Amino acid sequence: MTPSETKAIVTLSLLAAFVDGEKHERERAEIKRIAEGLSQADGVNLPTLYQDVLMKRVSLASVAGELQSTESKQLAYEMAVCVCDADGTQSDAERMFLADLRTSLGLDGSAAQFSRQAEDIAAAVPMAATGTGVAAASSVPSPDSAELDKSILNAAILNGALELLPETLSTMAIIPLQMKLVYRIGKAHGYELDSGHVKDFLATVGVGLTSQYLEQAGRKLLGGLLGKMGGGLLRGLGNQAVSSGMSFASTYALGHVAKRYYAGGRTLSTQMLKDSFSNVVQEGKGLQTQYLPAIREKARSLDAGKVLALVRGA
Repeated sequence: MTPSETKAIVTLSLLAAFVDGEKHERERAEIKRIAEGLSQADGVNLPTLYQDVLMKRVSLASVAGELQSTESKQLAYEMAVCVCDADGTQSDAERMFLADLRTSLGLDGSAAQFSRQAEDIAAAVPMAATGTGVAAASSVPSPDSAELDKSILNAAILNGALELLPETLSTMAIIPLQMKLVYRIGKAHGYELDSGHVKDFLATVGVGLTSQYLEQAGRKLLGGLLGKMGGGLLRGLGNQAVSSGMSFASTYALGHVAKRYYAGGRTLSTQMLKDSFSNVVQEGKGLQTQYLPAIREKARSLDAGKVLALVRGA
């Protein structure tokens, strides 16, 4: 893939991120931070692209026209779909954007099928329909701390493995699996949470949904892993420049901060949550090397066909 095609794919992803016009300012700030953090790779000036998108200096049609190969067109569409679905199922504006993108790229029905698969993942997180976030009666037994620690580690290993896979849907699955982990930890402590409460928790500690997907996918795209099939997995397993281990670390931190938060009756302040998350992320980064063999082994056992089952995974 040429640098100009990589630039076009990233630009289309940013257009998708802002198409519904409803991004919270903190999410916009996260997306900008990620653009700056990834700006050294492959000669792509992401901060400039970010400003071009926000100032409406680029159009969908003109950017789509930069993509020549079938592979780059398909990858661009898949990334745009996943960006739209990262914070939940698609809005009307996002569906219109994706329909226009399919037309501009000249894609066939398989593209629409991919969009349906992504929507299935976005809607598959098992949570209460109308959870209040209020603790249940005090008769709820205290959860087994060691078992929760084990489930957090397993979730971190799984998401670290998904980060190594070349398929875009695998990258998208990381966020709903993180939400599912927080939900289960809250439930273990007597809190029945809906997706809104879980999203608020992630946002409070500093994990934006769209921005996190862009960071994960951006590292893989700029590292040359996204869209690679066959040898791409083995290449990813051996190349830690492609996978920084951030999915392992962020999942590990989310789990442990959620455990402290709900065990303590949700008394931690916003700043305390942010500080705790930041500290545990660093701890998770240190542990990632220790658990890298387990992450690699998990990655070898996964494929795109298992992703939806993992997210639904009752």
